[in-house]
Amino acid sequence: MTSSKSSYSKRRQYQRRVLARRNRTLRRVHKKDLITRSRRVFRWLLPGLVVKRWMFTSALGLLIAIIGLAIWADLKPIYWTIEVLNLLLSLIKTFLPRSIIGPLVFLSGAGILLWGQSRSFGSIQNALVPDKNTVLVDALRAKSKLNRGPNIVAIGGGTGLSTLLSGLKRHSSRITAIVTVADDGGSSGILRRELGVQPPGDIRNCLAALSTEEPLLTRLFQYRFSAGSGLEGHSFGNLFLSALTAITGSLETAITASSRVLAVQGQVVPATNADVRLWAELENGQRIEGESAIGKAPSPIVRMGCLPENPPALPRALEAIANAELIVLGPGSLYTSLLPNLLVPELVEAIQKSSAPKLYICNLMTQPGETDGLDVSGHLRAIEAQLASLGIGKRLFGAVLAQDEMGPSPLIDYYRARGAEPVMCDRNALNSQGYEVMQAPLQGRRPTATLRHDPRSLSLAIMRFYRQYKKDI
Repeated sequence: MTSSKSSYSKRRQYQRRVLARRNRTLRRVHKKDLITRSRRVFRWLLPGLVVKRWMFTSALGLLIAIIGLAIWADLKPIYWTIEVLNLLLSLIKTFLPRSIIGPLVFLSGAGILLWGQSRSFGSIQNALVPDKNTVLVDALRAKSKLNRGPNIVAIGGGTGLSTLLSGLKRHSSRITAIVTVADDGGSSGILRRELGVQPPGDIRNCLAALSTEEPLLTRLFQYRFSAGSGLEGHSFGNLFLSALTAITGSLETAITASSRVLAVQGQVVPATNADVRLWAELENGQRIEGESAIGKAPSPIVRMGCLPENPPALPRALEAIANAELIVLGPGSLYTSLLPNLLVPELVEAIQKSSAPKLYICNLMTQPGETDGLDVSGHLRAIEAQLASLGIGKRLFGAVLAQDEMGPSPLIDYYRARGAEPVMCDRNALNSQGYEVMQAPLQGRRPTATLRHDPRSLSLAIMRFYRQYKKDI
C-alpha cells in the first residue's frame, strides 16, 4: 500500500514538473511573440517606408474634419467636449496625481493607436498576400531599398547575363537587361527557323532571373520537355514567348506581357528587333556564319559582323542607357553573347555618350574554340578591335572586374582536360594601359560542381565598384 502511494506521488510530481516546464515554455514563447510584435510595430516608424507621412496626413484630415463639423454646429460640440474633459480630469485627479495620470493616459492612447494600425496593416497583408510569410513592413522596407538602388544597364546574353541579373536584383529594382538576339542553336534556333521569330532563349533566362513571382511559376517558364514528338528539347518559356510574339506581332510586346506574368523586377529589352545573323572572319582566312558555328571556330577570330549590317536599336534600350547610373558588359561568351550587342551602332553610340561608369566583367575560364589562350587583356583587345571596326577609337569600358587568382583544384584540372584554362589577369599591365582593375573571388567561396560566377559574390563586387565610384566623384 505504501509503495502504491509512493508511486502515485512520484507520478504527480513528474506531471507537475512537466506542466511547469510547459507553462514556462509557453510564457517564453508568448513573451518572445510580444517582443517581436512590438518591434514590428516600431519598424513602421523607420524612414523610407512612405507610410508615416500618410498616417499623419490622415490624422490631420480627421482633425480638420472634426473642427469643420464643430464650426458647422456653432462650436457647441467643442464646448461640450471641453466641459466633459474638465469634469473627468477633476474626478481622476482626486484619486491619482497629475504626474501619474498624464503618462498613463498618453501611453494608453499611443498603445491603442499602434495596436489599431498594426491590425489594419495585418488585414491589408492578409488580403494582398494571404499565403506568404513575409511581413508587410519588411516587404515595404525591402521594396523601398530596392527602389533607391542605382539604375543599372546590363548588356550581354547566355547564362552569364542571367546569373548577373539574379544577383543584381537583390540590390536594385531599376535594372535593364539588353540581350543579344543572334542565337541560332537549340530550341531557339528551331523556333527561329520554323516560326520566323527572334530567338527567345536568352530573353527567357533573363525574365526568369529577374522574376519575383512564385518559384513554381518560374520553374514552369524554364521547364524543358524531355519527350514528345516536336516538343523534345523545347522549353515552355520559349514556346510561350514565341506564341505571344505571334499574337502581339512583336517580341518586345511579348516580353512586356511575360514580365507582368512573372512580376519581373526591372525590364528585359532585345538589343535589336532585326533578324540578325552573325558572321566571323578567322585568322586562317575562313569565314563562318551563325552563332552556333562561331562558338566552335577552328581558328582564332579576327573580325565579326552581322547581316543585316547596322541593325537598329530599340528606343527602350537607348532610353535605358541614357538614364543609366552604371553600365555593365558581361560576363558571357565573348564572341557570341557580348560582341553581338556591340554590332548595333546606336547602342554603342549611346554607351559612348553616357557619363555613367562602365564596367566589363571578364569570364572565369577560357572557352574552347572561342577564346583559347586569351587572358583578360586579350578579351579587352577583342572588344576594342570590334569597336575599331565600327570606326570608334575611344575606349568604352575603362574598368574591368576579374577573378582573383584561383589555386589548384580538381575542378580546374577537369576543365583543363576539356581545353579550358583560367583567364589570367595581369593587373599591373592593365593599370599601365589605363584600365581600372578590380579583382574578387567571383566564383564564390563555397565549392561547386562547375566554375561559374556566383550571383551573390558577383553582385557584391559590382556594388562595391559602384559605391567606390560614387565616393570618388
